[in-house]
Amino acid sequence: EPSQVFTLLEAVYNGFDLLAKRRKVFKVETVGDCYVAVTGLPEPTKSHATIMAGFARECMEKFAQLVKALETTLGPDTGDLGIRVGIHSGPVTAGVLRGDKSRFQLFGDTVNTASRVESTGQRNRIHLSEETADLLAIAGKSHWLKRRDQLVTAKGKGKLQTYWLMTKEEEAGVKISHNSGSADKPSEDASGAFKNVPSGIAESSLDLTSNSLEEIEMLLPPKTRRLCQWNVDVLARLLKQIVAHRLAINEGSKGWENELTKREQEIRRQISVLDEVVEIIPLPGFDERVHKREQDPNKIELSKQVMDQIRLYVACIASMYRDNPFHNFDHASHVMMSVSKLLSRIVAADDVLDEDENAATPDDLGWSIHDHTYGITSDPMTQFTVILAAMIHDVDHSGVSNTQLIKEGNKLANLFKNKSVAEQNSTVLAWDILMDPRFQDLRRTIYAAPYELDRFRQLMTNTVLATDIMDKELQTRRRNRWDAAFNTNPALSEATKDKVNRKATIVIEHLIQASDVAHTMQHWHIYQKWNERLFAEMSAAYKAGRLGFNPAEKWYQGEIGFYDHYIIPLAKKLKDCGVFGVASDEYLNYALENRQEWEEKGHAFVAQLTAKYMGDVEPEEEKTEPQPAKPAAIATPPVKTDETGSVTSQVSEDISAMSGSVGSGAELEIV
Repeated sequence: EPSQVFTLLEAVYNGFDLLAKRRKVFKVETVGDCYVAVTGLPEPTKSHATIMAGFARECMEKFAQLVKALETTLGPDTGDLGIRVGIHSGPVTAGVLRGDKSRFQLFGDTVNTASRVESTGQRNRIHLSEETADLLAIAGKSHWLKRRDQLVTAKGKGKLQTYWLMTKEEEAGVKISHNSGSADKPSEDASGAFKNVPSGIAESSLDLTSNSLEEIEMLLPPKTRRLCQWNVDVLARLLKQIVAHRLAINEGSKGWENELTKREQEIRRQISVLDEVVEIIPLPGFDERVHKREQDPNKIELSKQVMDQIRLYVACIASMYRDNPFHNFDHASHVMMSVSKLLSRIVAADDVLDEDENAATPDDLGWSIHDHTYGITSDPMTQFTVILAAMIHDVDHSGVSNTQLIKEGNKLANLFKNKSVAEQNSTVLAWDILMDPRFQDLRRTIYAAPYELDRFRQLMTNTVLATDIMDKELQTRRRNRWDAAFNTNPALSEATKDKVNRKATIVIEHLIQASDVAHTMQHWHIYQKWNERLFAEMSAAYKAGRLGFNPAEKWYQGEIGFYDHYIIPLAKKLKDCGVFGVASDEYLNYALENRQEWEEKGHAFVAQLTAKYMGDVEPEEEKTEPQPAKPAAIATPPVKTDETGSVTSQVSEDISAMSGSVGSGAELEIV
């Protein structure tokens, strides 16, 4: 979101400014996500190259610290952002151009060369021109330098010999990966390849029903702990909305404790979650009087007990995710962020009230709002539950498909009668943890009456089961539901409430489905990143004999088919739902762009993945084996993501300048 980009850039630039002031580096300007600074100006100094090199090193360290800290407020993958740094030395013309908003500016070839050095650099590396490297060598800093193996081609400059400025860690002999932004991510080997390893929680003697929050968090990686805090903040904000809405209804305490306990026990005894999936999820109607009585949710204070229980529950859920390259807690948080974004784009009740002030009666107005948003934005319980479902939807995922679990005769497949195995398992496990006595206060805050419990459960099961896109029976039911809701048949007679609730059910399904593959409808480098992770996961399954085909041989064409037959139609349906505003256009446009880019670059990318993950596997002979039931959910990230950041620097004979961008080239992407 633009506001998040502003928050990120403000924090980063403030951090850089403090470093610049301490090192007497002169900040020239920021242009979008590009930070430009200079040394040797306005006061000449002979050590300008050394000062700028030290400044660049400190900027790298500061940026890494800041993006990790911001992950708890800006969401998943913030800690994976990186920067490019480029430094060049040479003469410049500098001065203040008079006129409105006059400012100090630099001119000359040194400025252009610095920009070229930055743009031809690599993510999380400091790139030096030969002129700057020579000055550092003269200053006795040769041990900071590493000659770049290949010449770089710079626009307007031709071939250039350049150098890398080693970070303090590299200088000390620590091996650093420059293909990713964060050191604490899904497990990698020395080559940077993702691998499947047993979860630390699973291998420990930890008991989730008795161990403390501190004991559970000790076994979670630093990044997972940061993601947990972000998840807690999102859930707490929505829980405050539930409380505010309940207080506005003003029903008072009904003494439901015995009935709630009995109903919780009944639900817990149910094995088949699939049997609970309904055709239409009924949502409450809109009551304008209740809406106007609601206090600001931000003024609601959740008790310390409830907040502690949210933190503990989220930590328990995170610990139950296996350390798969793709289906892990990082993915769940990414899905949760997409759900949150799409929900925020659904028009709010206040907006419709402003547009429809002349409605005939309050009831007309209420149903106008309910129709326009299908009741989703006027019901905090729906929003909370859908986001919670996103967090738990892949709990305990084994890294293989339902088809494989059924083929192996897995005990879970037998338990769930070979239907939606992973999805039912995730729901049962997450629900079982929530029913633990330690979460009593949290449960009574989520639902305070039996009818609220039933709605919460119904929303949870429908939403999680919607992520099973391969079950043919569920596919048919969804298709028929869509036709009944949006391909209107005048001959069909149905109550208005049922029509609206049917559409709401469809919106919820499509919202979670789109979010589950959101990487395919985001920036290309995000798509590449998750695509690599999925390839790594499926390669590991193939090598373990748990996948019936070599993914490398089907990956390129499988992805084309996945876009044509699932992703793009899904993105179009988001638009057809009519409630997501510009977000639906954004998702569709990215889907079309990524599909085109995959067609152009996919073969080369698959070759990279194959060499990295399948280099020790002999290619198979042509088989007539049936295609896997699930088209590879070809998701996002690359081995080499586009630089999410950069800092360019220029230095002159008596001037060193640094310019940089916290983003890919001239842009920053938050995912």
